[in-house]
Amino acid sequence: MKSLKKASLFFAAALILVGCSKQKSATTGWNYNDPEWGGFEVSEYNEQITAPGLVFIEGGSFTMGRVSDDSRYQWNNLAHTVTVSSFYLDETEVTNQSYREYVYWMKRAYGEEYPERVRAIYPDTNCWRDRLAWREGFVDYYFQSPIYDQYPVVGVSWEQASKYCIWRTDRVNEKILVDKGIIALDLTDLRGETAFQTDVYLAGQFRGESRNELENLDPSAGGEPRQVRREDGILIPHYRLPTEAEWEFAALGMIGNTYDERIVEHKTYPWAGSSVRSANKKYYGQFLANFKRSRGDAMGVAGNLNDGWDYTCPVKWYFPNDYGLYNMAGNVSEWCMDVYRKDQNPVGGEDQNPFRGNVYRTPTYVDEEIAINDTTGSIIYKNVDDDLNRRNYRQADNINYLDGDYASNIYDYNAQGGISKWVDEVGDEEDAAAQAEESSNITNPDSVTNMMYRRSVADQTKVTSLTSNKVRVVKGGSWNDRAYWMQAGTRRFYDQERSTSWIGFRCAMDRLGPRAAN
Repeated sequence: MKSLKKASLFFAAALILVGCSKQKSATTGWNYNDPEWGGFEVSEYNEQITAPGLVFIEGGSFTMGRVSDDSRYQWNNLAHTVTVSSFYLDETEVTNQSYREYVYWMKRAYGEEYPERVRAIYPDTNCWRDRLAWREGFVDYYFQSPIYDQYPVVGVSWEQASKYCIWRTDRVNEKILVDKGIIALDLTDLRGETAFQTDVYLAGQFRGESRNELENLDPSAGGEPRQVRREDGILIPHYRLPTEAEWEFAALGMIGNTYDERIVEHKTYPWAGSSVRSANKKYYGQFLANFKRSRGDAMGVAGNLNDGWDYTCPVKWYFPNDYGLYNMAGNVSEWCMDVYRKDQNPVGGEDQNPFRGNVYRTPTYVDEEIAINDTTGSIIYKNVDDDLNRRNYRQADNINYLDGDYASNIYDYNAQGGISKWVDEVGDEEDAAAQAEESSNITNPDSVTNMMYRRSVADQTKVTSLTSNKVRVVKGGSWNDRAYWMQAGTRRFYDQERSTSWIGFRCAMDRLGPRAAN
């Protein structure tokens, strides 16, 4: 009997402890995660996982831009101080093997019904060709042969690289949900329109098979389970290309070059010192990156090769920098997210996480539901409408903002309607331009932008400048470059729709929450 009483007391105490252990709101005192108290849920996941392939980059302030003579006199990388938030970056450049996995998956999902979607992502292997060089072996084998599996993929445009980031996000999040038993993985009849896509799933439009969905603690749900939401903290953010500031900060590896808050030496390359050779006694004199030493010298003399590679090399060759990143100088140059402008940091520009290229979008709704493309299964997005009540932005497309074009230098011009106002009233773009000019006594800003960057107004096929809104920043030297381009501060640009044998890419991801490593 005494034992029974003790057991009863212990059980009662346990119930009290369980009741007391429920999380309570510091604001209202109501229980969290309790249907009897409304079912407001607080997730147990409060730390971001490190997604596959990524390395944590602890952010901070640094001097971005030129650290040596501007030998080409381009004046496009003036030194300035910026702050970069902590983020994640791929340990290596994306490899042929990784990109082939992407092509393989897309073939299975779209190859039968929409083969043009597969052709659109395939690397341009003909990028290796040169009219005065023999490179047909690379054309035939570089992307396909397993010998080159761990070499960086090339012949990929900025647009193709961006689509790879979206696909990679979806596959990682899909695996997370499959591992937790939340959705079923059935690849026997894979179709693109029914394949898992992160944004579609979060919008509640998932067309695949759910398995053990989460318990819905909302009393009004009637006991029906629910899908995972962002508030659950289970899914990872999107993979994406790094911004120029992020790439340069990560390449410099400042974490190994500081004492307290003092930067001991402003690095030129991802390693210490101003030489491209190792100062380590064990490896003294060895080259630290894959580049072209001089015209005609891509790898050195037989029997004593300097960097050992004439074209690309495996992505984990040479020493990593202090963040553990490989080949941030040499091997292949890399795409960044930014639209290129000569002035990195215009007067009035942002000094925290600077980036040029924002075009804000929002899902399209049809009959109160988010619209889905029946061909791809993707959400149909549109640019956000102009919001004149905002102070932080007034329109969706902010690529030209403060870049010197006429429109962005007319205070509040777009806030007053811009040329679109006159198009609505007049009904014809040319008449609208004349009306706007007459009314404001200025040249039509849209026409000025066209003339400055891409095409003339009179002849829309005539290219008038290499700088346009479709030109993206390229960072880091390649196998085809001299040492000058391996400096983290140097910058170039390339058309986002084109590809070449010396540009590859790596993916980045936002860091949510704490900025310091755990």
